[in-house]
Amino acid sequence: MGRQRRNRRDIDGVMLVNKPTGFTSNQVLQKIKWMFHANKAGHTGALDPLATGVLPICLGESTKFSQFLLDSDKGYITTAKLGIRTASCDSDSEVTETKPVPQLNEDDIKQLIADNLMGEITQVPPIYSALKVNGVPMYKLARQGVEIEVKSRKTRIDKCEILAIREDEIDLEVHCAKGTYIRSVVDELGQLIGCGAHVSMLHRIKHGHYDINQCITLDELAEIKEKNGETYELLDPLLQRADSPVLGLDAIVLNAQECKTILSGQFVSQDKPLGFYRLIDENTQRFLGLGEITEKHGLKPHRIIRDPQVFCESKSA
Repeated sequence: MGRQRRNRRDIDGVMLVNKPTGFTSNQVLQKIKWMFHANKAGHTGALDPLATGVLPICLGESTKFSQFLLDSDKGYITTAKLGIRTASCDSDSEVTETKPVPQLNEDDIKQLIADNLMGEITQVPPIYSALKVNGVPMYKLARQGVEIEVKSRKTRIDKCEILAIREDEIDLEVHCAKGTYIRSVVDELGQLIGCGAHVSMLHRIKHGHYDINQCITLDELAEIKEKNGETYELLDPLLQRADSPVLGLDAIVLNAQECKTILSGQFVSQDKPLGFYRLIDENTQRFLGLGEITEKHGLKPHRIIRDPQVFCESKSA
C-alpha cells in the first residue's frame, strides 16, 4: 500500500526568486511549491529558459493578484551578440544568418536606439514565443515546422541604455511595458546596425516594484531547507506579504458595516475615481482584498482573500 500523501499548507505570500538559467518558469514554480509544501502557487509571467533574474512566485491567496504583476512594467540587462541572427532571436536555436560586424560607434548606436526603439513602438514577437495561435503556443508550431504569420503589436520602451560596447557585443539596460520582447528589441537593433544580432544573455532586474536585490536563489533556498528538514515554517519569513503585488494601488478603509456588505458580495457607495483599490478593515487594519469602483454601482468586491478571522469579526460587528 502506497504512503498517504500529506496535506499541503495554505500559505500566503510572494517568493521572489532569482531564476537560474536553464530552468523553465514552471520548473521554478514547482520547486518553490514543494519547498514551502504549499497547497497553491502560480508564477507571474514566464521567463525564457535562457533568462535569469526576478521571478515572483505567488503562494496561496497572493495568486488572486498575480494579474497585476503580469501587467506591470519590467526591467532587464541583456547582451546583444552581433553578426549572428537566429530563429528564436537568442542562443537557443539554429543560426539563420551571419554577417560581418562593422566598426561600432557608440553615438551612432545611441541615435539608432533613440530614433527607432524608444517610446511607443510596434514590435514583431519572435516565432519562438509563448504567444498562442488558435490556442497553440507559437514555439510549438515553429518546432513542428508550421509556417506562422506573426502579427505586430504595440508596446512601450521607457529606457534603452548602452552599458558597454565590445567588438561584437553590446550590453543594454532596458525598461519596458508588459509584453515587450527583448529578443525582438535586440534583433531589430542588429538589423539597424546592419549585421544582425541575437540575445546571448538576459537578466531581469525589475518586475513591477520588485527588485533583483530582494531575490533569493534556488540554491540558497535549498540550503536553508536542507538544514531545517520538513520545518517548512522557517522559510515563511522569506515571503513578501500576501498583498505585495497590489501595494501600488490606493486603499479604501471600510467601517464594520461596509466590511460586512463587501464580504457578502454586495456593493458599497464610494465617491472615488474608477478603478481598483485595496480594501482595509478599519477596526483590524487587515487587508481584505481588492475592490473595483465602477461607473454604475460604486465599490464592488473584486478579489476577496480567505481569512476566517476577518470574516468572523466583520460579520459579528
